[in-house]
Amino acid sequence: MQNKTLITLSIAMLATGFAGISPAQTPAPAQAPAAQAPAAAPAPLFATRKVDGTDNVYIFRYQNHQAMFIVTPAGVIATDPISYGRPQAAKAYVEEIQKITKAPIKYLVYSHHHYDHIAGGKPFKDAGAIVVAHRRAKERLAALKGLDVVIPDQVVDGKRTITLGGTTLELIFTGRNHSDSSLVMFLPKEKIIFAVDFNSLGAVPSRLAVNDSYPLEWEASLKKILTLNWERQIPGHPGPGGRLGTKKDMEEQLAFLTDLSAEVKKASDAGKCFDPATKDVRLPKYGTLQGYEQNIEWNIHRWCGYWGRGI
Repeated sequence: MQNKTLITLSIAMLATGFAGISPAQTPAPAQAPAAQAPAAAPAPLFATRKVDGTDNVYIFRYQNHQAMFIVTPAGVIATDPISYGRPQAAKAYVEEIQKITKAPIKYLVYSHHHYDHIAGGKPFKDAGAIVVAHRRAKERLAALKGLDVVIPDQVVDGKRTITLGGTTLELIFTGRNHSDSSLVMFLPKEKIIFAVDFNSLGAVPSRLAVNDSYPLEWEASLKKILTLNWERQIPGHPGPGGRLGTKKDMEEQLAFLTDLSAEVKKASDAGKCFDPATKDVRLPKYGTLQGYEQNIEWNIHRWCGYWGRGI
């Protein structure tokens, strides 16, 4: 009788023990590794797209440079060959135009004289294009004698209008800014400008630091272009997400330059240029602009050169 009772108790304890094992105590099955999102495909080396809302205005991009071209029944107006150190870019540019139209390339217009935008014009010249630039650009290029740079055939002083196949393009000298030879190309009907290097889109201007920039006149050139009746800007470098610029972008750029100039002028008058001004002067209200941390000291240094050294 005692043995029978012990056996009954043992069976009950075993049953209770197994029943008391909680799910948390049960080893979890191995989880499958989390699925990883596929890597974004790299951007193609170059691309051409028509500007939304237009019939004949295109953007050609090669890596991180871009240019505008306009197709008309009477011919094509192209801008900036963007082929510095990569002659294949100009060849691709011409081929992209020829995929769209059989009309001849009549003009090639330089935005300014810096090689990264205007080197590589020979395929356009070979196609019969007349090369146009600001007078100062021709003078500089003729003196520099750069490799793979086509000297302009015709020059602009203050303003010139090109009319071709029913399209009007105004070439407007901006005054000195990022260079002393910048032309803005304005399409009044389409309300579009092509403006290169002196108006960044939502960013601190990295190019203020170059040797031939003109800080105070840069502000005046932005004010001049803001008076034109345009709505969208094609920049010389792709904007965020490939977007076009607006007057709001240019107004923000002008406000940044004006505010930074005023702050550096105070530092210069206190004898703080170049140091400690480059470390101390900051404009936190513009801290969300792209390139703020990377470029703010270069911008301060350039303004210190202007206000502190007169250069």
